[in-house]
Amino acid sequence: MMEAGETSSAKIVAELLRRAGEAETLNAFITIDAEGARARAEELDRLRAQGRILGPLHGLPLVAKDNIHVAGLPNTAGTPGLREFTPDADSAVVAALLDAGALVIGKTNMHELAFGITSDNAAFGAVANPFDTTTFAGGSSGGTASAIAAGLAPAGLGTDTGGSIRIPAALTGTVGFRPSNGRYPSSGVTPISHTRDTIGLIAWNVADLILLDEVIEPQGAAVPSLAAVEIRLGVPRTYYYANLDEQSARIIDDALIRLADAGVTLIEVDPEGIGPLVAQSGFPIALYEAVHDLSDYLDAFGTGVTLAELAAATASPDVHGIFAGITGEGQVSEEAYTAAMKIREDLRRVFRDFFSAHDLDAIVFPTTLLPARPIENSMQTVELNGAQVPTFATYIHNTEPGSIAALPGISLPVGWTAGGLPVGIAIDGPENSDRQLLAVAAILEQIFAISARPAATE
Repeated sequence: MMEAGETSSAKIVAELLRRAGEAETLNAFITIDAEGARARAEELDRLRAQGRILGPLHGLPLVAKDNIHVAGLPNTAGTPGLREFTPDADSAVVAALLDAGALVIGKTNMHELAFGITSDNAAFGAVANPFDTTTFAGGSSGGTASAIAAGLAPAGLGTDTGGSIRIPAALTGTVGFRPSNGRYPSSGVTPISHTRDTIGLIAWNVADLILLDEVIEPQGAAVPSLAAVEIRLGVPRTYYYANLDEQSARIIDDALIRLADAGVTLIEVDPEGIGPLVAQSGFPIALYEAVHDLSDYLDAFGTGVTLAELAAATASPDVHGIFAGITGEGQVSEEAYTAAMKIREDLRRVFRDFFSAHDLDAIVFPTTLLPARPIENSMQTVELNGAQVPTFATYIHNTEPGSIAALPGISLPVGWTAGGLPVGIAIDGPENSDRQLLAVAAILEQIFAISARPAATE
């Protein structure tokens, strides 16, 4: 539309700022850079009028999770101890997007220090789900997902350590992409775990994911063109479908029927023994690396805050409890960490052999075992099939294996509950199969025929 002269970057930014003002109850943002966004949009419009196009994102407003550095904007990581920290340089991923003509309209709210999956943040407030503002948007990239689902931005950046992009995407009816570990540069990001962390994308549709991915990582083969009959998906019932919410189960089963009817080959097969491998590797790796990676980060970027000071200032009870443990007697030992890293290699080997043995493009499964739940009283437990279950462990159940094993993963909206809450379906592919996985996701999106722009924005 900008190319055709039907609108301008300045007009789009003005509209998004208006919407953001009307949607303050979502609490999707920590910082909105209204002045900077307007100035950047006007400059990009002037360049367009002169025939100078910076790249394929020229004039496009994006949002960034508040643990991803944007020069000149605070980078709180959702925690009080970093309220005053303002980086003077962009993260490498943000720099690539800006070089291609994008602009950042604001920094989005998140679970404190990315250590949770509800984005119920005691320092900056809970992020609400646009489909039902009494429910959470998921996390830890909840602000980015909520903003996009509400039409406050067309796309944005999050981070994913154990499901922090795909979980909020599933709960808000958006599309979320966790690339293979190492695909995107990690510089300029408040870390948890260098082994498990990655920047990723949330958008309205797969085409936008592909566009942004090609900007951030311009190397490699293009996204291939596929037909449904060429796709082979594993359906791992034993681990990924157990104790699935009843409404979600009906929606997912219907989605699998639609895939089969469209010609996709579905193979009921499980990667054996992944449960114990996940349980023995995931948390020791993340908690050990968090102590070291965060300490190095705080020092390298001159935040003026030590890890002990950061931990003491944490506001959210769940996060405060985690940091009290990992900085005290509950620290993970180097021996336990080394053992966990070996188990991680076993998990990666299981997945490699599994994909190869069955000639699979991906596995397909519910992104989460249940839809969004009420924000109130959800910090420790939520209801699932009539029982109270641990909030964190339950929501990351299906996204954590791929995160530990460095697999690329995508969550797509696939339906809505009777109460109007989104349900997501996920695909994980072999390591470094990102462009193939995006191609598969594009076909699945066509088959499911779910509107790219969620109903919450209509």
